[in-house]
Amino acid sequence: MILYITMKIDLSTIKSPADIKGFDIEKLELLSEELRAALIKKLAAHGGHVGPNLGVVEATVALHYVFDAPKDEIVFDVSHQSYVHKMLTGRIGAFIDPTRYDEVTGYSSPQESEYDLFEIGHTSTSIALATGLAKARDLKGGRQNVVAFIGDASLGGGMALEALDYAPELGSNFIVVLNDNQMSIAENHGELYNHLATLRKSNGQAENNIFKALGYEYIYVAEGNDLRSLIKAFRNAKDKDHAVLVHINTMKGMGLPVAEAHKEEFHFNGPFDPKTGSPLNPVAAESYTEMFAMKMLQLMHADKNVVTLTAGTPAAIGFSEELRKQAGSQFVDVGIAEQDAVTMTAGLAKGGARPVMGVVSTFLQRAYDQLSHDVAINNLPAVFVDFYTGVYGMNDVTHLGLFDVAMVSNIPNIKMIAAANAEEYLAMIEWAVAQTEYPVVVRTPGGSVVHAGKTPSSDFLRYDVIEKGEEVAIIGYGALLQNALKAAELLKAKGIVPTVINARNLSEVDAECLDSLKGYRHVITIDDGILNGGVGQKIAAYLAHEGVKTTCLGLKNQFMDRYNAAEVLKENGMTPEQIAQTALE
Repeated sequence: MILYITMKIDLSTIKSPADIKGFDIEKLELLSEELRAALIKKLAAHGGHVGPNLGVVEATVALHYVFDAPKDEIVFDVSHQSYVHKMLTGRIGAFIDPTRYDEVTGYSSPQESEYDLFEIGHTSTSIALATGLAKARDLKGGRQNVVAFIGDASLGGGMALEALDYAPELGSNFIVVLNDNQMSIAENHGELYNHLATLRKSNGQAENNIFKALGYEYIYVAEGNDLRSLIKAFRNAKDKDHAVLVHINTMKGMGLPVAEAHKEEFHFNGPFDPKTGSPLNPVAAESYTEMFAMKMLQLMHADKNVVTLTAGTPAAIGFSEELRKQAGSQFVDVGIAEQDAVTMTAGLAKGGARPVMGVVSTFLQRAYDQLSHDVAINNLPAVFVDFYTGVYGMNDVTHLGLFDVAMVSNIPNIKMIAAANAEEYLAMIEWAVAQTEYPVVVRTPGGSVVHAGKTPSSDFLRYDVIEKGEEVAIIGYGALLQNALKAAELLKAKGIVPTVINARNLSEVDAECLDSLKGYRHVITIDDGILNGGVGQKIAAYLAHEGVKTTCLGLKNQFMDRYNAAEVLKENGMTPEQIAQTALE
């Protein structure tokens, strides 16, 4: 510690990993401390993935000290733990200069640097991606190392296990670094984690070793936050002509006491006080995620056959550790394995249970085949509640919630319904669990909670006519129904009384409702997501037979990164003022 007081490294001079190659171990340890301090300062002010990055400071320093990126190819699983990697690869300014904090994304990005090989924001992908890199290297006669850096939680995903099984068959250099911090976003689930615990307790010497059984040379590092141990292990793995797995035992949130003590809460945070952990920008007192959790607890307590499932994201659907305890065995977390969760939901429904899977919209797309093949073809009454949807969902390019309606609403048999307010949301969940005719996907509204102040019409497969007018109709759903209602008020001020319709059944048109619009001069639809394959196009196709002019508003079919929702709505003509102007035109 005396060295840390008398020495200091100017982090702004770190332009590439080459700048640390000549450091001795004491200077590397000092570098790690200063990187961690800079990271804590930024995370506390800006927010981001706290625990995952603090836990791998030393591992990342050791990786770049031993390996020769970008020649040696390193793939970070999920890549939400790649902040220190970015700090060492020419992007340090975005971590030490507050005016530049937004220059980098929270995930690896080839647009930022040649050191980042892929845009990655979903889990369990790194080993499969790395097998492709290794095979391409072998075909071209290359000699570089290929490294897949993966966490213990990600290892439990289906794709990771499939790739883990295949990689040794390459018969060439392939390195897996398993960052074992004994945590998923919440706690880990599955027998694999008992096996990892056995390996840790035996200091990697347990005779029963799945990695050796699969053909890997196995190296265990008991002190996964110790630079000397890490450097020795990585040097041992480097340039081998076969598959090697380096199992490192790390501490999630290392170096920040509140993050070490509260690992689940500090997986990802907005700005916070680093001493107390208290948020600097407290969230709204009311949220749809909390509503969902409380409604499911009510339904589970009333009926032992009701089950709530998640694929490794319990907090994202409102289930804190305390609420999970209250739910007991009726709450199932399969770990970060959406395919397993969706198909297990199908099995539960077939077995007579009433399963409800809460899932973040961007992660539902990871189980499209299971949703279509296992649930929809069998027409099983499973329920899925879709979170962080539409334009007000998550806004980084790997986590967009803009595509769920086009993806899910066009699967046969599935009824996808969208709530526009709190009363409708709770009633839809209750209805979906009670009915036994269809698979149902309930779309959670994005943005802040809206209250209608009245009991909703309960036939959720029919459109709901909110206001009856003439000549002009505005049709919306979900969070953007509010824009339709505000546009209607603007039109009323100009003497036009439009019909406003809540198109809450996203899977099929309400023919009877649309037939009532025959003779209207103009119908405007508003999709809370991409226009292609959305609700508006279904409505326009139906009304075309009647010659009704229909204007479909929605988002372009494109990947956007860290967008501003208000700006995107304006760019696509979807603000209340623009909708009203479209009606007038």
